Amino acid sequence: MTDTRPTRWTRHDLDRLAGEPATTAPVIDPATTPRVLPEHDIWDLWPVQREDGTTATVREGELWMTLSAPAVGHPEHRHDIARLHLLARAGDRWTDLGHAFPDGASPGSREWSGSALLRPDGTVSVFYTATGERGEARPTFHQRVVEARPELITDGGATRLARDVEHRVVLRSDGRSYLPADEIDGGPGRIRAFRDPAWFRDPADGVAYLLVAASVPWGDRFMGAVALARETAGGWSLLPPLLVADGVNHEIERPHVVVHRARYHLFFCTSRQSFHPPGAPTGLYGFVAPSLTGPYEPLNGSGLVVRNPPSRPDQAYAWWVLGDLSVVSFVNYLLPDGSDPRQLPAAEARAAFGGTVAPVLDLTLDHATAHAVPRGVSDLAPTPAE
Repeated sequence: MTDTRPTRWTRHDLDRLAGEPATTAPVIDPATTPRVLPEHDIWDLWPVQREDGTTATVREGELWMTLSAPAVGHPEHRHDIARLHLLARAGDRWTDLGHAFPDGASPGSREWSGSALLRPDGTVSVFYTATGERGEARPTFHQRVVEARPELITDGGATRLARDVEHRVVLRSDGRSYLPADEIDGGPGRIRAFRDPAWFRDPADGVAYLLVAASVPWGDRFMGAVALARETAGGWSLLPPLLVADGVNHEIERPHVVVHRARYHLFFCTSRQSFHPPGAPTGLYGFVAPSLTGPYEPLNGSGLVVRNPPSRPDQAYAWWVLGDLSVVSFVNYLLPDGSDPRQLPAAEARAAFGGTVAPVLDLTLDHATAHAVPRGVSDLAPTPAE
């Protein structure tokens, strides 16, 4: 694979934004989204996948991972105590399989998002973000990519991961192409990034890659980017970014690639609070290219694939597109007035927070266009957003 210049996501692209029903998710009815874990918030879901991209199955159903934290206090504080959690899905039923790792296993003070791969030998490569430092008195924001490779145990009780395994740092920002993500103080939306590793094997060359949400310099600030790393005999080697948000967004999250009809579709999510100047919605954004390294063009002209409805601008987040083009996310804040949930009192924010799995959407891709509809609804007649 040859290195190429990154695709630049620009204000010109965002000027093409259109509030069409095909890119607007329907309003979520909280009565139809019961909490998967009654005592815990969950967010940022991803499947444990095989190398061919299909979801691994165990006796309880499909094997999934998510972030979790006790459902107490202000929901924004969940990021300071986040843990990786195992779930199984059989249809609409979810089974709790407990924390992925024992207490204190991570080199960080908490575990942030990543991806997971079931290997042919029965082990699971869990790539995740170790944030902070183990045992620190208060949370800091040093981020690096870690791999743990426990055995998947399916006999003698509930499915689980073996406990006694090494957690190795396999990738860090280099401080040159990608800014270091090592702030002492900060919070979501206010820190640099080197997180959310997504494993991908390119069918064109058979080589494995990691996509990582990163930050690159832009004047006296930083902007979001999608970093790429290639697996080599000696580990993971950083490459130039696939995409940079050229002065329009400072926090791209959860980048991943889906190959559909021999075209590479790069997806990520971002929030309305991360755009500068403001104006673009929280949503799933996507780009399409003839190869992994591009050149990419924005889907639907602007990159927007799914947005929250204007009446509920923060209702869902952390969209993830599977190989069958279904789209999962979590219920975020069901606030009608567009206020910033991060600034709300704890009790008010807690009352508005979902902390559970959102309704699944189905995505249709056709060259450089995309639209999503609720599961079970014909893609010829999208459900009205309002």
